[in-house]
Parts: sequence; structure tokens; C-alpha cells
Amino acid sequence: MNGDRVFHIGDKVVYPNHGVGIIEQISSRTMGAAVEKFYMLKIAASSLKVMVPFSNVGSVGMRPVVRNGEVQKIVDYLSSGECVNAADWKDRFKENSDRMRTGSLSDVAAVLKSLLILGQGKSLSFREKKMLERARFLLVSEIAISRNCDESLIEQALTKALMKCNLRFPDIRELAS
Repeated sequence: MNGDRVFHIGDKVVYPNHGVGIIEQISSRTMGAAVEKFYMLKIAASSLKVMVPFSNVGSVGMRPVVRNGEVQKIVDYLSSGECVNAADWKDRFKENSDRMRTGSLSDVAAVLKSLLILGQGKSLSFREKKMLERARFLLVSEIAISRNCDESLIEQALTKALMKCNLRFPDIRELAS
């Protein structure tokens, strides 16, 4: 399996841009002469079912839910104040879209932070607001599952972290409007 991780039924994994899913089953299909094994995921937030071939796990960026050490690094990053944004909106949007696709929670945090900093100076475009809403959702939901606690507690923790560098954690109601 080319060095990729092996997951088991019941494992909580992250499927990039969709969030946390649970592996419900592992199955095989015969494709011509080859037998391909698949993970069947159920995405927690949407109940969407996704089949991921074992051979694609690495390329799609499927990974285990973050551990506490990683969560602490993300919280520290959000409270630090440092963040670099491309000046041109097209470059910035492409950079942020690429980061969202990696599936890395620290990349998602970087998108959230860069859009919050940007939003201080001017109002965000519709697409940037949508991306901010997505980044917010992915961060909160995965950390809540990782820490096995309520999402509102994670929102409070992230609000506190961002306040340290004078940023405001976005209220979900503001993003929806």
C-alpha cells in the first residue's frame, strides 16, 4: 500500500474540504484483473458517503483526526499575530484554495487567519466569505471531535486565541448573511 496509513472500521478520519468522517466499512471490488480495496466513509456533518480507494488515500489527503499536540500548535499560531497574504486577490484566492485542498488543519487555520486579517481592512468578497465559513467549520468540527467536546467550547478557545492578536473569530450568523 505504498507507505500510506492503514485505517480500520470505526476510525475517525479527515477527508479534505468535507471534514471528519468515520470509516464504516472496508470493501473490495474487482476491476478487470485487479482487485481494488475501498474505505467507505460517512462524513459526520452531512451524512454524505464517500468511497476512497486504498490507492488514493495519499493523493486525496485523507488522514487521521488531529492529536492534541497539533491542536496546541494551531492555537499558538492563531494567537501569534504573524500571517503573510499575497497582495493580488487572484494570487491570494488561489493560494487559499490550494491550502484548503491539502486537508492539513494548520493550512486551514492559515486560511482562516489570512481572511480575518484581510477582512479588517475591507469587506471580503462572497467567495472569500464562503471560504472563511468553510475554514471556520473545518477547524471547529475537527478540533471538537479530536478533543471529544462541544463545538461551542472550541469556538470560545479559538476566540480567545485570536483576540491575542486583535482578530475576531467570525460569528456563523455574520458569515451566512
